[in-house]
Amino acid sequence: MNSFKVAVVGSGPAGMYAIQHLLEQTRFDVEIDLLERLPTPWGLVRAGVAPDHPEKKLIADRLFQFFLKRSNVRFFGNVEIGSDISHDELTACYDAVIYAVGASDDKPMAIPGEQLPGSWSARQFVAWYNGHPDARHLQFDFSSPRAVIVGTGNVALDVARMLTLPVGQLARTDIAEHALQALQASRVKEVILLGRRGCQQAAFHNPELEELLYLDGVDIQIEADDLSAPERTGADWDTRRKLATLIRLQARRVATPVKRIVFKFHHSPVSVSGDTQVTGVQVRKSDGSGSLGTIQCGLLLRAIGYRGRALAGLPFDVQTGVVSNIAGRVMDSSGPRTGVYVTGWIKRGPRGVIGSNKQCAAETVGCLLEDARAGKLSRPNADALLQGLARRRQVVSFRGWQHIDRAERQAGSAQRRPRIKQTDIGELLASAGSPKP
Repeated sequence: MNSFKVAVVGSGPAGMYAIQHLLEQTRFDVEIDLLERLPTPWGLVRAGVAPDHPEKKLIADRLFQFFLKRSNVRFFGNVEIGSDISHDELTACYDAVIYAVGASDDKPMAIPGEQLPGSWSARQFVAWYNGHPDARHLQFDFSSPRAVIVGTGNVALDVARMLTLPVGQLARTDIAEHALQALQASRVKEVILLGRRGCQQAAFHNPELEELLYLDGVDIQIEADDLSAPERTGADWDTRRKLATLIRLQARRVATPVKRIVFKFHHSPVSVSGDTQVTGVQVRKSDGSGSLGTIQCGLLLRAIGYRGRALAGLPFDVQTGVVSNIAGRVMDSSGPRTGVYVTGWIKRGPRGVIGSNKQCAAETVGCLLEDARAGKLSRPNADALLQGLARRRQVVSFRGWQHIDRAERQAGSAQRRPRIKQTDIGELLASAGSPKP
């Protein structure tokens, strides 16, 4: 086999890095179709990175978009696997299929009252303020002066920052317009981050923690019984850096604080209070000692991790929340599924940063190329499938995405913002224009 055709499902970093590795190999001629559920590409680069982190989004403009300009790569947006095209249809029409669909569910706390209105996952909140079409309709209540975030990872820090950043700073970002308006009217003055473990075991990274040093008008409080001088802990270098930053935050003084962020380590939520709406969360020291205490709040956000979602036709490990695989080859009880692969969070679980996906994709593509060299891939034709799809619904091409991108940037320019995101599917499709790929 000197050539083959690949379908990559999902246009976030995992899918884009898989495309990069396929393009960089020189042994085979490869044609790549990128299929994305939304009309817009880039996955969590667009819908997960905090609005005040524009530097992290530059990878889309500086790298990813150039892959989609290649003559042997086609983008098919507004195409959902499972409803528009089945897994069996994909495998029948492509030599290989790489799923890079991420982790679109979240872990529950599994405590009483968790389902009360006012209790949300951080995933929902992040999608809402980033303008994801699935979350545009959500209504968050910011009328209470206190919000509680369960978790102390990078996502928890992002959420705390979004709740406390001065509105003037938010208004210079690409935050969704509906979120900007809601946060302008927010009455939240205090955000408490609950950490089940101690500050030395917190999952946040130091660069994200250091950002809190520069929040205007925001006081930071650290409640931890294991916060000690880094040189006395015997901890690794990363942990010592985080401890040093926490000590700096604790010593930091704000002349006229407007808002406050409180880190409360070694505490776990036990239940959520309220009859028809969240009014508080009961907590206890994580070692079980001490009595229950209640933190009054009107907004509760859990930032305790993401989970992959089962895909029809693929073996799924419910325990780990990933598609069953070995090194990216999808595996079922009888062995590897020939020509079917996974990469990114649906392969390894929700861990790592954007760049972590590059090595992950390299491993997966390496397995695919090994199978191609061994003659294990078939020789189907995908064009009939995609032409039939285009007759049933509007498919967004890369040129269509460029139209959306231009419209958003022009709207943002009028308000001195990077872009104003379109969050309605109908509006996005109208901006995309012609459905021809």
